[in-house]
Amino acid sequence: MAPSIAGVCAGLLGPPTQQPCQSVYSGFIKDFANSGGSTRVHWMNRRGYECSVSGYCASPILRGTCRKTTRVRRWERRGDAMPPLSSIERARAALEAGGRFPAGMLSPEIALSWERCVAGGLDPSGRPEEVVISFAQVKARREERAMLRRLASVQMQLLYEQIAGSNFMIAFADADGVVLDTLCDQQFGESDAGRAIMPGSVWHEERRGTNALGLALVQRAPVAIHGREHFFACHGHLSCMAVPIFDPADRLVGLLDASSPNEARQQHTHALVRMAAAAVENGLMIEDRGDLLLLALHPRAEYLDTLSAGLVALSLDGEVLSLNRPARALLAGLDSHPGGTFESLFDASFAAVIEELRLRGIVRIRDRAGSAVYLVCRRFAGRDVRDEPSPRPIPTRISPPATEFVCADPVLRHAMRGLEAATHTPLAVHIHGETGTGKELMARHVHKLSGRTGEFVAVNCGAVPESLFIAELFGHERGAYTNARAEGSPGLIRLANKGTLFLDEVGDIPLPAQTALLRFLDTMEVRAVGGAKTVRVDVQIVSATNRDLAAAAAANQFRADLYYRLNGFPVRLPPLRERKDFDDIVRHLAAQQGRDIPIDDAVLDLLRRQPWPGNIRELQNWVRRACLEGASADITAVDGSGLRPPDVCSHCAGTMLSRSKCRQIRETYANTGMNVQMTARLLGISRTTVYKHIDVGADE
Repeated sequence: MAPSIAGVCAGLLGPPTQQPCQSVYSGFIKDFANSGGSTRVHWMNRRGYECSVSGYCASPILRGTCRKTTRVRRWERRGDAMPPLSSIERARAALEAGGRFPAGMLSPEIALSWERCVAGGLDPSGRPEEVVISFAQVKARREERAMLRRLASVQMQLLYEQIAGSNFMIAFADADGVVLDTLCDQQFGESDAGRAIMPGSVWHEERRGTNALGLALVQRAPVAIHGREHFFACHGHLSCMAVPIFDPADRLVGLLDASSPNEARQQHTHALVRMAAAAVENGLMIEDRGDLLLLALHPRAEYLDTLSAGLVALSLDGEVLSLNRPARALLAGLDSHPGGTFESLFDASFAAVIEELRLRGIVRIRDRAGSAVYLVCRRFAGRDVRDEPSPRPIPTRISPPATEFVCADPVLRHAMRGLEAATHTPLAVHIHGETGTGKELMARHVHKLSGRTGEFVAVNCGAVPESLFIAELFGHERGAYTNARAEGSPGLIRLANKGTLFLDEVGDIPLPAQTALLRFLDTMEVRAVGGAKTVRVDVQIVSATNRDLAAAAAANQFRADLYYRLNGFPVRLPPLRERKDFDDIVRHLAAQQGRDIPIDDAVLDLLRRQPWPGNIRELQNWVRRACLEGASADITAVDGSGLRPPDVCSHCAGTMLSRSKCRQIRETYANTGMNVQMTARLLGISRTTVYKHIDVGADE
């Protein structure tokens, strides 16, 4: 019996499905002819076509030797003839066959990575070893890298908003390849890949094969791995992009990664990830030290405020301390290593340039290679910079304004970390906390941190009638609608230009107005009702609510895309009962009354044990009454009735009828979990009426 054609092919040519047809061999011709055409052979020819043959080989030489007609079938897919196999398919065929893949079919980085994986004993057709560290270890790593993680989280949120809905996952990993945080679309998060890229998962090349995170760690450079470029075949449906993050000392400290199904990948995503990593690196330079100068440079002045601008950190004496990557590229060929001097990079005196920056804000000088660049100072140091005495000192860096409220609680201080940096980015700040926790005070603090010269404009979204909300916010032209102001109105947004717009009770914004607000947040452009002209504004957005907006968005009671934009930098204010600085708050509130009245420790202990459902606002009212009663003596005793919140507001204490109505409103408000909208709906009254009876007029 003649040997099988498959056996002959395996013996002479290797595995029939993976090796090309090669030379004519007499024994093979004889055996093939004796088979009587009853055997089908399947292999890949030299042109890269996958072929199957009945009767004879598809080689033109053999075809002319035999009498029977050879049938060659090209594989069909989706009704179209499949083109020649790509280089990656041929390389994978060689990889899975255990042979050497031809040169030039892969990028050198991926080819070397595959070779390292094979040398490490990994099987491309198997499953990678899934290494995940414990949550306690993840938490410790997060705390060790708190500042880096905070900066990365801001950029992850911005990046997520740019590619949300395109079935992506964004991940932040530390320098050891351990994922610390992820953001993803629900569809990707529920996939096998989404469940694999989780906080605590380790993505080293030696365990996970060729992947973007692992290879970016090895290469110390941005990496994109698409589809079957992954070493493990089970990852062949994914596309991943990873960019390393370097600190001011040029040490790799983390990575940003964007992953998606291969068919959903977008060409611009890699550029967005690079930009996000660059923004994190710039943030690390800005926050590294406060006793240095930070100069931005670029050959074109209009690019000084972009991520392509170089940043150079200098000591007070002009010593170069660090440079970001764009600065190294712009100053290529010069001695730009840390430890050099300003004069070694630029053809100008350090002190003269700083003085001119102080006076003019921007200067144009030449570097030592003769190229012209523009310079601006992003931050002045804490004392004068001079080579010789100067009659006018350089202004010191403005320190963050002191808060007008107590914030010694560790949870609150942690929530406020990075708040100042966030005010200098396009991020909106969202404050969440129970009624009376101090949301408006925090919003005013954000306004002061931003250093904006415009006004702080507050609007209670729940108190504005639904029909007038858009007109109040965006303004209206004369006669735009019935009962419109005769002279028109610029709108609250334009009044807040160069300042801060505080959207209090943002969860009560009517749904139609949410669409208009969403568009404004995307474009920062305002068009008045009834008007045709669009005006661009520069406004810091701060929102606040006591509602769970994430839950409301999930229940389709609030637009999810608007929530994500408002929640750029979230700040949660803990309720008074959870504050560790309770005693300081009481003393601070007492000092605000202008009376130096000592408070007994026993009183403080009793106060701490109260539930305080109205939080700081309720405590403030109690302190005011206590200061009035104890104006001539120490507060050493507390009337228990004084600790109970009043059952009516101050406006309704005069008449029995008013007290009865007010009590009903306040009880309903408490029973609905302090939900103004639900209280108004249940009682059939306006939200403005509810606010009137719950004493919202006091500062939050």
